[in-house]
Amino acid sequence: MQPVRMNLKVLLPFEVFAEETGVSRIVAETREGSFGLLPHRLDCVAALVPGILVFETDAQGEVCMAVDEGVLVKTGPDVLVSVRNAVGGADLDKLRETVERQFRALDEQERTARSVMAKLETGFIRRFTELHHE
Repeated sequence: MQPVRMNLKVLLPFEVFAEETGVSRIVAETREGSFGLLPHRLDCVAALVPGILVFETDAQGEVCMAVDEGVLVKTGPDVLVSVRNAVGGADLDKLRETVERQFRALDEQERTARSVMAKLETGFIRRFTELHHE
């Protein structure tokens, strides 16, 4: 009897980053900590944070990739991971460094940009209101 395996697909906004079959386990990072999936686990959804996604296949063994924040969805044997950015590689230390340097820096830049946009919008609304009352 053949063991049950999962199909993993990692999607970026404009491309399929990775597509693997025969996956025996997956470990991803959420705000609450590491999140593990085995083939018989019930269907689920998880919000991912920047971190290391680990999966294992018979052919490749354990594979690690750095992923940005996103969503993991498991339906039956299919696991879909949709993230903003991903980096593959075998060296776990370099992947962890990539997460710290690249992905978290992008999050900070986005927070700054959102803050600036909110200030611009507030200023625009205030000026518009002042013109309307004159």
